[in-house]
Amino acid sequence: QKAIEAAGKMGRTLEITPVGQEKMPANLEKHQEAGGNLEAGNVSSDSGGGGGGAKRRGHETSDLEAATHLFKGSVGAGLFAMGDCFKNGGLAGATILLPIIAVMCVHCERMLIKGSVLAVERTPGVDFLDYPETVEKCFEHGPRPLRRMSRFMKLVVEMFLCVTQFGFCAIYFVFITENLHQVLQQNGVDISMSMVMLITLLPAMIPSLMTNLKYISPVSLFANVALLFGLIATLTIAFSDGPMPSIKERHLFTGGAQLSLFFGTALFSYEGIALILPLRNSMRKPENFSSRFGVLNTTMFLTTALFIFTGFVSYVRWGEDVAGSITLNLVVEDVFSQVVKVVAALGVFLGYPIQFFVMIKILWPPLKRSNECAQKYPITVQVCLRFVMVMMTFGVALVVPQLNLFISLIGALCSTCLAFVIPVLIDFVIRAQVPKGLGVWAYIKNIVILTVAVLGICTGTYQSIVEIIREFN
Repeated sequence: QKAIEAAGKMGRTLEITPVGQEKMPANLEKHQEAGGNLEAGNVSSDSGGGGGGAKRRGHETSDLEAATHLFKGSVGAGLFAMGDCFKNGGLAGATILLPIIAVMCVHCERMLIKGSVLAVERTPGVDFLDYPETVEKCFEHGPRPLRRMSRFMKLVVEMFLCVTQFGFCAIYFVFITENLHQVLQQNGVDISMSMVMLITLLPAMIPSLMTNLKYISPVSLFANVALLFGLIATLTIAFSDGPMPSIKERHLFTGGAQLSLFFGTALFSYEGIALILPLRNSMRKPENFSSRFGVLNTTMFLTTALFIFTGFVSYVRWGEDVAGSITLNLVVEDVFSQVVKVVAALGVFLGYPIQFFVMIKILWPPLKRSNECAQKYPITVQVCLRFVMVMMTFGVALVVPQLNLFISLIGALCSTCLAFVIPVLIDFVIRAQVPKGLGVWAYIKNIVILTVAVLGICTGTYQSIVEIIREFN
């Protein structure tokens, strides 16, 4: 224990095998695999959280820190895409549908948390489970015909999480590149978009090496400040740039293809589903996360209100010309607009390590288990993995033709499955274990959510792919 504490003070990593044993306790091994290291003071003998296993004590986040991470994870590039979202949904349509989508998201996130708590209670020796593990354990303890699907369902969730987080990271590259390129061009720096993106590669690489959410808190807090400044400044310019056009000049409702793109953008904007369980598990008081006025409800309410206000104002101001990021609509010749573009891009870009954290947390444990080199040199191999993944997101970002279309595609295909489909399946599995647990109301409610999700996946994915192919052509 003293060695662990000493190593923690020096910022080092230790892998410890108890004397006389070949394996460390399951809970320590699970934690070490999830984060890639064992931080000093992260484990104590206190029980709690419903699992009865060892509970992490060091580096626990407060309610404010958890809310900061959740807010940052929900308002990245999606916040500045709200103008495009309202263009595709209509002023009245988007204003009505966004709160409905938010309520559905929160409800499904609560079902996910409930499933995780029940899975922890039925799994000896653990105190927390992340999204893929929760799905696996829920099916593992579910009805007998579904138990053999547990491993497959975990792989499906991990695949969707990786694709989603990978897409988020690539989109963040595109966002900052487009804004910086405008500013540099205006100031006489004539370089290509690809070169601008290459310049942003190093700043993305450094924070992506951080392996603990606690250490990312200052980055996340600064990112939130930069985002809010960029948003307030952008909306201020929108209000001050002459009289606002009449609402009658804008579409109140839309349909068909445009509504499909709206759904994808809206789901992308509520991109924090992958952070729900990691944030709750890292909190000092996990019960405060999903209480009535807790972190989840409060943050999602403020986020939705911010989305509606931003989207409404942006679409009224710029109409059908609103860009995939409203900062791109600012007059680049104005110096203050240039500052806003840079600060907003910085705020979005600093969310990169948070989204990257989730992706690495999924990829690292199986790699470490199956690779002898990773077991022998865990730090070196993990750094190499992080480097490769950053380079891959960079490579994908190079070929993205339109920011708004890829936002819609990722939202419609991956975010919808993670936010709606999987939590509903978890709820079905849990209720099926209880006599009369699947009542009429629960059945109807889950079927409605699944219907909306499937329609959104099919129409949104199809329309996004069609538009992307058109752009490439």
